[in-house]
Amino acid sequence: MVYTKIIQKAIKFAIKIHELDIKKRRKGTEIPYVTHPLTVGLILSRVTDDENIIAAGLLHDTIEDCEPYGSMSKELLAKEFNADIARMVNDVTEQNKKLPWVDRKKAAFAHIKDMKHDSLLVKSADVLHNLSELNEDISNNGLYVFDKFNASQKETIARYQKLIPELRKYWSTNPLIDDLDSALSTLLELTKD
Repeated sequence: MVYTKIIQKAIKFAIKIHELDIKKRRKGTEIPYVTHPLTVGLILSRVTDDENIIAAGLLHDTIEDCEPYGSMSKELLAKEFNADIARMVNDVTEQNKKLPWVDRKKAAFAHIKDMKHDSLLVKSADVLHNLSELNEDISNNGLYVFDKFNASQKETIARYQKLIPELRKYWSTNPLIDDLDSALSTLLELTKD
């Protein structure tokens, strides 16, 4: 990956957006939330040198998690960066945070079929980091980590079991699919009875 001006700007922008709520942490941890979008950007940089995709990974939660909710939009991202980055970020954004968890995940799942490969790659990197973090949390702290989620252990596992094949269905040569399969296998091993 080349450290371009767009990537540099996206890093600074993501840090600024996510530091506005300085107390925001990864669920159930003391890890600052901003480490998530930065890690998604790093994951993407392993498999692409497209600065727009990497920037979208760095910015992928800016619309969804910006405080106050709704103060960041696809239009503002397009103005600040470009239309492709804004489209990718919008593609991986839950469009209505007021809906219950199940409904939000169903809507996000249904949208996968409409995504271009670049958005699918951003989605895959996001899922991979979340799943890898979950596996690490389970390894270190046991199954109680599911208590911090909006869904049960069974629902969370079922979501990943459905989501990863769906990502493969719409892009079978996705460069992160093997990593996703491996992370899912680890989750199933860690949670088996």
